[in-house]
Amino acid sequence: MADNNAAVVEISQRANTFRSSIVLQAENKYIDVKSILGLFTTLLGNHAYELHVHGPDAEEAKEAMAAVFEKYGLNVTIIGE
Repeated sequence: MADNNAAVVEISQRANTFRSSIVLQAENKYIDVKSILGLFTTLLGNHAYELHVHGPDAEEAKEAMAAVFEKYGLNVTIIGE
């Protein structure tokens, strides 16, 4: 799970550089990716996730978050405004 820990920390740190709301949907749960604790309890390998990004810097946030999820091999679909 060391990889998972690194993924959680990097995702949260990267999300916190944006003003936009960035929310991860995993099945019927919605987690603010700026919350490390929320991510630790939700981010489990082979799930398919949706990332909802809304706000003033949403385009930059979507690109950056997609890159971080891809780096860790996490299956995410980015949903925009």
